[in-house]
Amino acid sequence: QVQLVESGGGLVQAGGSLKLSCVASGGSFRSYTLAWFRQAPGKEREYVAISRRYGTTTHYADSVKGRFTISRDNAKNTVYLQMNSLKVEDTAVYYCAADSSIILSSQYSAPNYAYWGQGTQVTVSS
Repeated sequence: QVQLVESGGGLVQAGGSLKLSCVASGGSFRSYTLAWFRQAPGKEREYVAISRRYGTTTHYADSVKGRFTISRDNAKNTVYLQMNSLKVEDTAVYYCAADSSIILSSQYSAPNYAYWGQGTQVTVSS
């Protein structure tokens, strides 16, 4: 069983930056594909960024490409999301997700992840 705890959310002005953290406990951290998803009010949960198991590759949604960076520290069992040049439309609850066996074609869809954090609110003001 893997437990995920996010932190780092908050209120920031448009153009600003935030760094989210997600600490994992249980399981073999290196072997997990880790992802950040977000969900705005009235919208479906959407993928933001993914770090494949063993940190082999990363993937980004087009809406955040060039502005957000996902990284992982296997020694600290932590995955990060550095968010720069934030926009009002980035406002959402951000969730960390993990799965040890998710395949490439399934990694962009939230229901395919086995483990989730509780979420952290990010609010970007204009």
